[in-house]
Amino acid sequence: MAKQILPKDYKPILGRYDTEAGIKLIKDFFQDNLSTGLHLRRVTGPLFVQQGLGLNDDLNGVERPVTFPVKAMGDVRAEVVHSLAKWKRLTLAEQNVPQGFGIYTDMNAIRADEDLDNIHSLYVDQWDWERVIGEDERTVDVLKKTVKNIYYALLRTEFLVSERFPQIRPSLPEKVHFIHAEELLQRYPNLTPREREDAICREWGAVFVIGIGGKLSNGEPHDLRAPDYDDWTTPTPDGLFGLNGDLLVWYDVLGRALELSSMGIRVDRKALLHQLKLTGQEHRAELYFHRRLLDGTLPLSIGGGIGQSRLCMMYLRKAHIGEIQASVWPEQLRKECAEGGIPLI
Repeated sequence: MAKQILPKDYKPILGRYDTEAGIKLIKDFFQDNLSTGLHLRRVTGPLFVQQGLGLNDDLNGVERPVTFPVKAMGDVRAEVVHSLAKWKRLTLAEQNVPQGFGIYTDMNAIRADEDLDNIHSLYVDQWDWERVIGEDERTVDVLKKTVKNIYYALLRTEFLVSERFPQIRPSLPEKVHFIHAEELLQRYPNLTPREREDAICREWGAVFVIGIGGKLSNGEPHDLRAPDYDDWTTPTPDGLFGLNGDLLVWYDVLGRALELSSMGIRVDRKALLHQLKLTGQEHRAELYFHRRLLDGTLPLSIGGGIGQSRLCMMYLRKAHIGEIQASVWPEQLRKECAEGGIPLI
C-alpha cells in the first residue's frame, strides 16, 4: 500500500446524496462534450478478452492481468482488461470508421497490482476513446490539438458543476501548458518524475507532458509504457521524440499533481517493430493484434483513456477516490481514512 495523503481538517464539501448526483451530472455532461469535440460515437466495450491474442494492454509492461478459465471454451483463459487501446483499434477496422471520426466506450477494469492510495484503486473506470487519422496527422501538432479539445470539455464541465453546486468554485486555468518530458527533466534535474510533475503543475495548473516511455538524457524514461500501443519513439521536429503523453492538473485538495488522462498517437508498423525490439519483445509480433497491424489491416489512430472517478474526484473536491467509487481497501487504509474524516463508500 502506498503512502496516503490525509489533508488537515478535511471535510467533504458535498454529502453522499449530492455526491452521487454530482457524479451522474459530470459523467453525462462530459462524455457528450467529449464525443462532440472529437467526433466520436459510443460503442459497447468488453470487460475481458481472450488470452494469447495480444488484445489486452500491458500498461507499464509489468502488471499482471486477472485471468480465469472459460468452461464453455475448453478452459481457454480470459483476461480482465487493463484498458482497451488495442481492442478499440480493431473495432475501428471492423466498423470501417472513416478518417476524422472515432469511437468511445465505458471501460471497466481490474488492476490487481496497483499500489493503493488516494488516487489509485483496484477498480478502474474510464472513457476509452480512439479516432482514425491519416499518415500526415501523425504529428505533435495534431496531438496538441486533440489535447486542447479534451481540455475544453473539462472546462465546460467544471463550469456546469459550479453552477449546480455554487460552493464549488472553478479552479482550472484557461489553457493547458505543453512541455516535453526531456524539457521537464532539464528544468528539474534533481527531482524524481513524480516531483517534476508536481512542480510544473503547481506553476501552470494544467500540463500535458509529451514523450512518455522512451529513455531521457539521464538514461531513464519519465514513466514506463508498453511497446505496442502509444508511439513513444518517433522523432519530432524539435529533435525530441514521442507522440504521446499525460494530461495532469494541480489538485489543491491533496497538494499534488493529478493525472486525468493518458493518450497518444498509436504505433504504426515502423514504430511497433522498433519498440518491440527496444524492449526485447519481438515475439509479440506473432500475436493476432500485432499481425493485423503489421499486415496493414488496422487504421492509423490516436486515442487514450480519461479517468471517470478521478474526474469526479477533482470536480467534487474529494480527498480520496474511494469517496467516488466502491472498491476493496486494506483495513489499515480504511482506518486512516476514517481518522482523517474521509468517508469511503
